[in-house]
Amino acid sequence: MTQFSENYTWLVAHFGKVMDAHQEMGKTLRTAGPIDPKTCHLIQLAAAAANRSEGGVHSHCKRALEAGATPAEIYHALILLVSTIGFPATAAALSWAKDVVEPAG
Repeated sequence: MTQFSENYTWLVAHFGKVMDAHQEMGKTLRTAGPIDPKTCHLIQLAAAAANRSEGGVHSHCKRALEAGATPAEIYHALILLVSTIGFPATAAALSWAKDVVEPAG
């Protein structure tokens, strides 16, 4: 079961209709073509990393794992970005992914 961030929970509480529409759009986009759900989340994970969105990386790591991605696939999707977004941004994204893939304690 996905654990939502405090911010996401706040957004749903204050902007429920907007968040429902946002979630529905995401489902529509992921089913609009031939890409499987796991790959969709790995692509979105890479985009979140490129945007330096810690929350997006956390979210799409969780979703990719739920869709059947392995930790190795998540890390590989991110390390591929070194030549595109640079080492510092990739290292940050990998640390955010590690928060989800290998939670402390």
